[in-house]
Amino acid sequence: MKGVVFTICGGSDAAPRGRRREVVVNGKRVKTVDVHAHCAVPEANDLVGRTLEAEALLQSKMADRLAAMDAQGIDVEALSINPFWYEADRDVAQKLIQIQNEKLAEICAAHPDRFVAFATVALQHPDLAVQQLVDGVKKYGLRGAGTAGSVAGRELSDPKFHPFWAKAEEMGVLVFIHPLGTAELEASGRLNGNGLLTNTIGNPLETTIALSHLIFEGTLDRFPGLKICAAHGGGYLPSYAARSDAVMKTFPQRMTGTMKKKPTEYVRQLYYDSIIFTPEGLRHLAAEAGVGQILMGTDYPFPWTSTSVDHILQTPGFSDEEKIAMLGGTAAKLLGID
Repeated sequence: MKGVVFTICGGSDAAPRGRRREVVVNGKRVKTVDVHAHCAVPEANDLVGRTLEAEALLQSKMADRLAAMDAQGIDVEALSINPFWYEADRDVAQKLIQIQNEKLAEICAAHPDRFVAFATVALQHPDLAVQQLVDGVKKYGLRGAGTAGSVAGRELSDPKFHPFWAKAEEMGVLVFIHPLGTAELEASGRLNGNGLLTNTIGNPLETTIALSHLIFEGTLDRFPGLKICAAHGGGYLPSYAARSDAVMKTFPQRMTGTMKKKPTEYVRQLYYDSIIFTPEGLRHLAAEAGVGQILMGTDYPFPWTSTSVDHILQTPGFSDEEKIAMLGGTAAKLLGID
């Protein structure tokens, strides 16, 4: 896999090589799918002068990643690359995306039973992004697309991006939204200090804002067939979505246009990864969004969670069928995994 780098934060996450863990629920072997797994392509980074943070990120060989997956009980990872190219001009963006999607296709072809991937697209050039999505899926065999929570300061609900959403809906593919943080708050200094608040708060906050705009600006009404999965459990929205219902009654004068449903109903048509950290948090997400809307995520290789498989298996209150769906059943259907 020359040309592909898997980034690791804070040290090696590679498990000792050994037997592949098989996940079994009530005697049934379950295929597990990780919808949230990162990678990077150095050649693409070089086009815009982007470098990995040497003091915090390490490179891992494919064997290390496969060993970690085996130890964790992850059968398939859906690879994605966090967008860093939204400021690139058209020519650079076109070349960068081609390099990335070719490399993603290459790794999936080399290990078809272990990896699928989300296409990368240059959303700042919507017509180009549409073609990149089509090529990514039809030419390279990728299973959807990844986006950030905003595009160079523009919300995903901006009409500029309607052509992309229309094509994603038409093709019936999953769009994975991963935040890049809230640059506007970082500039103010409010997220400075301990706790890495630019990530701890900023990442889920950007997702919350992005999803709220998609709901309130009518994007999900315009494209009702969209399949969207939001990283990190959808940020804060699912936990406090009823306030979005309440604002429509409390401040009706601030509502322009018409929405076909309550905000909480849109929340239940979106998908979310399982990176919630506690059994009660996962149970609450399921109560607010529906068990069928949760896909397992690890955020590999960033060690936010110790093991996402056991997080789902050990959370009380879910039936065997619900656990199987979260572990991989729902993701397999959305991503076309046999």
